[in-house]
Amino acid sequence: MSENAIDSENTSKPASDTAKPKGARKAGKKAKVPKKAGRAKKAAAKPKAERTNKKAEVIAMMKRAKGATLAEIVKATGWQPHTVRGFVSILGSKGGAKIESSKNAAGERTYKIGK
Repeated sequence: MSENAIDSENTSKPASDTAKPKGARKAGKKAKVPKKAGRAKKAAAKPKAERTNKKAEVIAMMKRAKGATLAEIVKATGWQPHTVRGFVSILGSKGGAKIESSKNAAGERTYKIGK
């Protein structure tokens, strides 16, 4: 045999019957069906916590005589500091409340709703 004959055999494409057709899908996993009995036990074990209105809570904190610091609001609501600042901004612009903002000697920002 010559070298050309060997090279042409190695570079040939696979048979078309082994190639996957274009657009064929892979077999996927089946969706799990939750067991209703298991969910009922968990729900019975934990009583639902009362819903709180975080916006009203922040407004009440800001209406205090000394107002509320950014850190206090973050701790009470679980919000990120930028979320608190955004809420205070919207409260002043769209809510119609007069917001007083000041910094103390330690550099903490305090928000207060003016009268």
